Amino acid sequence: MKLFLRGSHLLFVLFLLVQLLPDARPSQAIYSVGFAVAAETASLLFAVLTLRTQRREAHLFFDLLAFVYASLIVWELLTAKFSILRAALFPPPGMIIAQIASDAGKITLNIRSSLGIILEGHALGLAAGIPLGLFLGWSARLGSVAAYVSKFLGSIPPVVYIPYGIALLPTFRSVSVLVIFLATFWPVLAGTMSGVLNVERRIIDSARVLNVSRFSMLFHIILPASLPQIFIGCNQGLSVSFVLLTSAEMIGARSGMGYYVKNYSDLGDYTRTVAGVLVIGTVVSTVMFFSNKLQNYLLRWKS
Repeated sequence: MKLFLRGSHLLFVLFLLVQLLPDARPSQAIYSVGFAVAAETASLLFAVLTLRTQRREAHLFFDLLAFVYASLIVWELLTAKFSILRAALFPPPGMIIAQIASDAGKITLNIRSSLGIILEGHALGLAAGIPLGLFLGWSARLGSVAAYVSKFLGSIPPVVYIPYGIALLPTFRSVSVLVIFLATFWPVLAGTMSGVLNVERRIIDSARVLNVSRFSMLFHIILPASLPQIFIGCNQGLSVSFVLLTSAEMIGARSGMGYYVKNYSDLGDYTRTVAGVLVIGTVVSTVMFFSNKLQNYLLRWKS
């Protein structure tokens, strides 16, 4: 019985009751109701599968779902039911969901474009920042100099390199990859060096007693011990990368979610504009969710 007495389920019922109110403007409520029903069905299935084994994750999921329902209720009342907000700027949720469904193919292509640039630039930043950070952090003399250099260069916003990238690189995509690479490289480099410097001395001394080679010392002992700090740099770089890429796409791209939002906002199509903003938020949240899951898996030895 407790399964059906959660706040999220009560808000779901309230959302359905709100739909019985007369519409003050066209709302395409069938799409918002369909979305809520699909979310509620998924939540019940999730509850059955995880409530006993992963109670903390289940409670968090239902709390987030309750926030979604509450937002939909307020949004529906302010737009479709009472038309308090301007119709041109704030379309009802049903129209947004209908627009996302209508533009699914176009949105998917733009998501693939944005994620492709993010993954490529982020992977290059990790591939360069982690090994270099290990070697520089291991050398006390070089590490001290590199720490100051990385702080100086890392404090420069990567967007200032866009004019040079446009002059030197052949395509906007390659310029975007360069910006994402720089946004990832410096935080990862700094995090890796910090992780190396904070490794417990007794671990290093024990490895030296066993005559561990330099390569094994760096990649089999120092690297795992430095992972918490490395992930801090990775997450920082990933968050900044999405901000920079979206901004760059709104300036000069011909694809990507930033371009999607900017293009339709210029045309005054705020239904697609709001749809694009919501899709961007969903994509970023999903990527960060899986990044945190990977971090928890690789750092499971800390529990």
